Amino acid sequence: MKKKTVDIITMGCSKNLVDSERLMGLFESNGYTCTHDSENPQGEIVVINTCGFIEDAKQESIDTILEFAQAKDEGRIRKLYVMGCLSERYLADLEQEIPNVDKYYGKFNYRELIADLLREEHGASLPVCNHAVRHLTTPSHYAYLKISEGCDRHCAYCAIPIITGRHQSRPMDEILDEVRWLVAQGVKELQVIAQELTYYGIDIDGKQHIAELIDRMADVDGVEWIRLHYAYPTHFPADLLRVMRERKNVCRYLDIALQHVSDSVLARMKRNVTKAETYELVRQLRREVPGIHIRTTLMVGFPGETDEDFEELMEFVKWARFERMGAFAYSEEDGTYSANNYPDDVPPEVKQRRLDRLMRCQQNISAELEAEKVGQTMRVIIDRREGDYYVGRTEFCSPEVDPEVLIPVAEKRLRIGSFYDVKVTGAEEFDLYATTKTDSI
Repeated sequence: MKKKTVDIITMGCSKNLVDSERLMGLFESNGYTCTHDSENPQGEIVVINTCGFIEDAKQESIDTILEFAQAKDEGRIRKLYVMGCLSERYLADLEQEIPNVDKYYGKFNYRELIADLLREEHGASLPVCNHAVRHLTTPSHYAYLKISEGCDRHCAYCAIPIITGRHQSRPMDEILDEVRWLVAQGVKELQVIAQELTYYGIDIDGKQHIAELIDRMADVDGVEWIRLHYAYPTHFPADLLRVMRERKNVCRYLDIALQHVSDSVLARMKRNVTKAETYELVRQLRREVPGIHIRTTLMVGFPGETDEDFEELMEFVKWARFERMGAFAYSEEDGTYSANNYPDDVPPEVKQRRLDRLMRCQQNISAELEAEKVGQTMRVIIDRREGDYYVGRTEFCSPEVDPEVLIPVAEKRLRIGSFYDVKVTGAEEFDLYATTKTDSI
């Protein structure tokens, strides 16, 4: 057990990852050494950044807390702290059920952790550095950029507003300063994230400013790719599509969760959008941004979903031909409108059968769309070397969740984090194969 070493364990989404990176920066500015998600944590202090979004994620976070609580009891670590969404929502329950954690923090007060630790171990005379920067845990050429926190949408099934509270946009100048700092660290690709990025600015002056923000980010020298995650379909800002179409470094990629298409299901979900509006939005995206790749998430088994509702969803997926799609079965979340007002009346076996059908349909669509890329020349960024291949991504692929491009190592020496033009030579359901056409660009 090494003195003044901290292992940070991050559960859940990329927004949690940004919080972990900021906490690591605070620790390191005060003389600690940090590791992140190491397979065999060796630090004397462990911090678990939890997820509380859905039941499986909550259980994984609880199991991880119990694992490290046992390690503390056995003397393998000295201190254990817990932060994040799960402890934000269930603080009192966790303190009672797992009392051998040194202290629990929520999602927004985690900076107090380092202040409390310094006060306890070194006296109040050693201050927290308020200007600490993030410790980036991603490959050096890309990073996540969180532009807001919280959500003012109140979808019936979603616990996020309960956990995060009201939407709060970060000041635009502060975000742009962070973009310039990230570029100075070698970052070329920005994954812009928020619980709901199209709402950006409304809490400041009542207007959507996401298009202005992305336009100004695109002006920063050194920003090669900007990718947008977690949009909302209602009142989608049309001027954002102009920015995506006109700015070469804004990827033609949009992550927008549509959830369903049946009017009756959308109404019970409190999505404030109709089937007709959803179809028109997809048409608008494809019309105004030629070549756009749409990533969406859909839900099956929401309370009251009939066979007819599900068939509408199947027809929508066949029509829309999403380039990227994920789906999940509804699970009841404490405190949400649907948990309080709707019986969970779709049997688990029906949910699973619908989910399986939907994903089989999407897998066929994905395979067809990827096969259409064979013979095309595409620009890729190289993420890593893996076995006999360099692994890269096009502008249409977000890290970790989307298809990758495999380029034979034997062909040419490539630099991690550099861009290359490649010719696609083959396609599988989730991967492309390619050969390089140029030196790095």
